[in-house]
Amino acid sequence: MERALVIGASGGIGSAICSELQARGADVTGLSRSTHGLDVTQEDSIADCLAPLQPPFDLVFVATGALDIAGHRPEKTLRALSGQGFADQFAVNCIGPALVLKHAVRLLPRRDRSVFAALSARVGSIGDNRLGGWYAYRAAKAALNQVMHGAAIELRRSHPKAVLALLHPGTVETRFTERYQSSHPTVPAQTSAKNMLAVLEQLGPEATGSFHDYAGQEIPW
Repeated sequence: MERALVIGASGGIGSAICSELQARGADVTGLSRSTHGLDVTQEDSIADCLAPLQPPFDLVFVATGALDIAGHRPEKTLRALSGQGFADQFAVNCIGPALVLKHAVRLLPRRDRSVFAALSARVGSIGDNRLGGWYAYRAAKAALNQVMHGAAIELRRSHPKAVLALLHPGTVETRFTERYQSSHPTVPAQTSAKNMLAVLEQLGPEATGSFHDYAGQEIPW
């Protein structure tokens, strides 16, 4: 039976991932800030929450993230930039998942296939950026992409069958995106979860460190 760890399990996407995995017969461990006090912006919190877990886990899925943080919304112009807004975006959307990976590596099997997946976003693609704006959020996701790509190279040496994957879930119908649903096609969280897990099932070790959307299409860096 597959063992899975979902970080951010109480959120819209995280809870849908948990439900879909359980429906498939997986043994799911879910951790979240609201239920377990897991704060991805605090390394001690990550370490404390992951320390009791025993390996191996076949899947670690980081479903955390934020778009509007502490009153800072995606910027439309350079005039709206805020140093604190940038720092908050990086703490939640880049540094947090990176630190989860740091402390979750020991949970991944060394000889068997495993997957570590994190939510990125199409707007984190530099090659796909044709509209500008959303500076801090775009930059944080682009930085996460770089971290995960580099980590995939490192882990290939010790975990040759591991797959590190970055996923764009689409505009999912959650509180996370409710301000922006009128201008983007949306998808229910359960549908997004099914789609992303289907993508992960198809990725082999040769695809580690890659960036895909919910339909399995690779997204340019």
